Amino acid sequence: MLNDVVYLDLETTGGSAQHDRIIEIGLVEIRNGELAGEWTSLVNPHRPIPRGIQALTGITDEMVASAPAFEGLSASLAQRLEGKTIAAHNAAFDYGFLRREFARSGMRYSAPVICTVKLARRLFPRLRRHNLDALLVRHAIFCADRHRALGDARVLWQLAQLWRHDPGAEAVERVSRELAAAPALPRALSDDVVDALPETPGAYVFHGADGAALYVGSSANLRVRVLAHFAGAGQTPRDALVAERLERVEWTVTPGVLGAHLLARKLVDALAPVYNRAAHRQDACAWRWCAETPHIAPQLVTLRAADFADDGVYGAFASRQAARAALRRLAREHALCERFAGLETKPREGPCRARAAQRCRGACVGSESALSHAMRLAQVLAGLRLRAWPYPGAIGVRERDRHTGRTELHVFDRWLYLGAARSEAELDELDAAGGSFDLDAYNALARKLSQGRTRDIVPLCSGGS
Repeated sequence: MLNDVVYLDLETTGGSAQHDRIIEIGLVEIRNGELAGEWTSLVNPHRPIPRGIQALTGITDEMVASAPAFEGLSASLAQRLEGKTIAAHNAAFDYGFLRREFARSGMRYSAPVICTVKLARRLFPRLRRHNLDALLVRHAIFCADRHRALGDARVLWQLAQLWRHDPGAEAVERVSRELAAAPALPRALSDDVVDALPETPGAYVFHGADGAALYVGSSANLRVRVLAHFAGAGQTPRDALVAERLERVEWTVTPGVLGAHLLARKLVDALAPVYNRAAHRQDACAWRWCAETPHIAPQLVTLRAADFADDGVYGAFASRQAARAALRRLAREHALCERFAGLETKPREGPCRARAAQRCRGACVGSESALSHAMRLAQVLAGLRLRAWPYPGAIGVRERDRHTGRTELHVFDRWLYLGAARSEAELDELDAAGGSFDLDAYNALARKLSQGRTRDIVPLCSGGS
């Protein structure tokens, strides 16, 4: 990797750089490609360490009680890091904590950063997992101090040395330089704006000249997601267009990810941003089919909440293209006739395309009866059957910010999203008639319910009142 690198690992009281604190720092310093030294220190976070973190790291409140606070280490640490590239596993986490702690000490810190997770993915794309435990197993590395800062930093240095032999120094250097290249941030993203971006769930809006909305998005981590739009090799053509026109960034923090998504969809509808595909999205759709009339092929229909009580409606898809692709895949797996499955958009004589490719049992040419095909199609479509609304009336999905205590209740009735409420008064104002169907919200809620994650579900009176 680059000649002057510091392999860094931090242990912290939690996952939010905005609210949590560093409890241990570990550095392995490389100068001119050679090991130049190591340094580690416990850090007093001036708050209790959660039990789960103590169990994971072995670092207790007693151990950090006499350790220096970060402010006491900041000057000497900044000197150690000056002019060095930072290398860390899941670097956005460590670098974000480091910048935040320096800012609390009245210092502005920035450096080129190499994420060794991204490096491993680029060097070994066929590996399923690139977390540190998986890499330890793959490379037969023993770490006696796993989940301690210096122990994990040493592992990163060992990995770098191994990777210089396989896949080779040239590949490691090339990818490392690409990852370390600082993204060319738009002028609107000044240092002050970047530093202010919170590492919390929320929705954001990119504005152009005259306040016009360019793009709306949401994320579990606003800071990481906003900066990712302009991160060098990961930048899309759309991101490049946004960067050229960007004048201002706005964001709204939400207690949870569901609320962030729902707020973003609301903003898309209200602002019609230029570069959101969702601003021009098609209505969600589904397949409608009645087994009692097997000669009539499934038909694509616009999905409405009322359809969830209909036994003849299958699947919930973002577009007609996605619906056809899903059914075509199932047709291939089960040798269904594309014509009888409703996949031929233009009627034609003779066998269907699947029959010509020997992927159809011949319902289109009489080799299989319509009844037999219908029975097989019914079995296939059963896997796409829509989930019935499992409650007698409306429910609220509670999201709570564990740091601020702020709570929102997202109200649904028969899969319709009625809105968010932060008080009894706001809850009373929600109107079932004003609800809307949101496919992503349906998928998120259905997934939560199917996994039995109902702790945050609050049954309400019918209609959300």
